[in-house]
Amino acid sequence: MYVVTGATGNTGHVVANRLLDQKRKVRAIGRSKDRLEPLVARGAEAVVADLNDQNALIKAFNSADAVYVMIPPNEKSQTPLADQRRMASSLTGALKQAQIKYAVHLSSIGADKESGTGPVTGLHEFEKMLDQLPELNVVHLRCGYFMENTLGEVAAVTKMGYTVGLLRGDLKIPLIATKDIGNRAAELLLDLNLRGKQTQELLGHSDLTMTEVAKIIGQAIGKPDLHYQQLQPEQIQPVLEQMGMSSAVADLIIEMSAALNSRHMRALEQRSERNTTPTSYESFAKEVLLPLYRQEKAA
Repeated sequence: MYVVTGATGNTGHVVANRLLDQKRKVRAIGRSKDRLEPLVARGAEAVVADLNDQNALIKAFNSADAVYVMIPPNEKSQTPLADQRRMASSLTGALKQAQIKYAVHLSSIGADKESGTGPVTGLHEFEKMLDQLPELNVVHLRCGYFMENTLGEVAAVTKMGYTVGLLRGDLKIPLIATKDIGNRAAELLLDLNLRGKQTQELLGHSDLTMTEVAKIIGQAIGKPDLHYQQLQPEQIQPVLEQMGMSSAVADLIIEMSAALNSRHMRALEQRSERNTTPTSYESFAKEVLLPLYRQEKAA
């Protein structure tokens, strides 16, 4: 029996479906019964639960062999780091009480740092909590920058004619598609060759700059001269808040971007076959970003 937290999210639904493909028993935890229905239709057991409800989690984790564990983002939180800490404590306590032996944890590059990394600070704390469970064999998957984080560029291109962001235009960072994260997590869970406490970085297909990302987007949408413009925090903050983020979450995103720009937050492993994944940004732009751009233009 496998338990998947965040089972309707970008990575969790991939993990759950991969496990179901292999005819494994899956208990899928999510916040919406309706959104869990596609997994139920494939044979999963649905559990509608708040990850802060430790008693509900203990029940959900009961008799499980392994758990995919993650902290879903909450862009409206007024106290994001405190909320992350509370959820991490709930998950850790449930894993301990249910005597879970194996887990894969969705973490991030930069989780080696205690502070100054925005929301990744919460993942650092969660890693430390999980590492305190003596019976748990866990892999912390420290992933690169999600390709999905660039989907907001669709609105920027439509409204302004160029891509924007807080990152330096010449800063190379590892970009990864969330489906590749889900697939790797599922492989680790299926293998269950987890021993002790481990960290593994997952760095996507390649390292790219935001200038290169803009060029690839431009090629995909038929704007070969598309360029990237780095904005200052005071320019981005109101935009993030207009998108629905609380000011506290926006502050953390700004801090994380500064940490990437200064290289305080960066990958520690050399790129290798093990930490490289198949989805290129070119294919992501064509398969995911281009349809969104066409919808935006048609609206």
